[in-house]
Amino acid sequence: MKLARRLEHIEPFYVMECAKAAVEIARSPACDPQQGGERMIFLNIGEPDFTAPPLVREAAERAIRDGRTQYTDATGLPALREALSQWYASRFGLDIPARRIVITAGASAALQLACLALFEAGDEVLMPDPSYPCNRHFVAAADAVARLLPATAAHRFQLDADAVARAWTPTTRGVLLASPSNPTGTSIHPDEMRRIDAVVRGHHGVTVVDEIYLGLSYDDTFGHSTLALGEHIVSVNSFSKYFNMTGWRLGWLVLPEALVAPVERLAQNLFICASTVAQHAAVACFEPASIAEYERRRLEFRNRRDHVVPALRSLGLQVPVMPDGAFYAYADCSAHSPDSWDFCFDLMRRAHVALTPGRDFGRHEPARWLRLSFASAMPQLEEAIHRLRRTL
Repeated sequence: MKLARRLEHIEPFYVMECAKAAVEIARSPACDPQQGGERMIFLNIGEPDFTAPPLVREAAERAIRDGRTQYTDATGLPALREALSQWYASRFGLDIPARRIVITAGASAALQLACLALFEAGDEVLMPDPSYPCNRHFVAAADAVARLLPATAAHRFQLDADAVARAWTPTTRGVLLASPSNPTGTSIHPDEMRRIDAVVRGHHGVTVVDEIYLGLSYDDTFGHSTLALGEHIVSVNSFSKYFNMTGWRLGWLVLPEALVAPVERLAQNLFICASTVAQHAAVACFEPASIAEYERRRLEFRNRRDHVVPALRSLGLQVPVMPDGAFYAYADCSAHSPDSWDFCFDLMRRAHVALTPGRDFGRHEPARWLRLSFASAMPQLEEAIHRLRRTL
């Protein structure tokens, strides 16, 4: 069978390859407590241990019980779009009309729709290295080229305006950024984001920003939406992380008004609509009791960060930039190993702690870096640090 050539540009998702290996090791006698082993601690996947709060689950049950399970508009439930509009106003002080919000089948669908609407064969899209691998693959799936620019700790592992200006070519169409970022948990300073966007606009390009971890910001300096720069920004967001609805597969786009109708046309043909039950449930995310619970959980994530990062540093796993958002620590393992891939597999076998090597996240020194997710509960994190200290 002849496959489409675009698949040549879609690399394996190594995070998942490592996860499968960790699960296999976890089934071995060494990880069986009944045989004197210790259970595997999974700090490799970016999934909160918290699940949807009570009001959200109850709203889903009501929707099913009442038979509200048929298709919605491709752009989403009006009540959910309006709730998001009000959330932007109350949380960020932004006036984002509901008509500019499109509900999607997760942030993945949002990124696919944005890339298909904006990029085509021959276009180049600038991205930081390191960055979340699937984002560059969405660009490749639109037959465009993701051009990764090395981003160092000195620049918070993010692009800066000078780098964007230097890299811009006649084929460059725009930038795809993430703030806060996976795998580093770092954000772009608002002033630098403004300068980047000015460079992009000066070249008549487009600024697309993945903001799926925006709700999980721990520093007032960085906890701002790029949408504050104006209506021209394309923002991708999700109910998975801050709102703890990973398996519900629900996200959204905030678009310039001129882009809403083209994206709606794509969504009608590719997805019809996002899950109706998930949409009805998500309206309850914005109830005061739900927001209060999400804020309590955000503080718990911050406490986990404040425990994990100093502990990693004490083990010689340097975290050069304190994560200001999300739930990841990006650590330098070169003091222990020249290859983070081998190092992570060794820790799986010896410490029974699953971490993610840097191979997924780019091409600039990936063997030097690993990612730890502190989305797990504090007792697990404490035990993981104990095992790493014992092993290292």
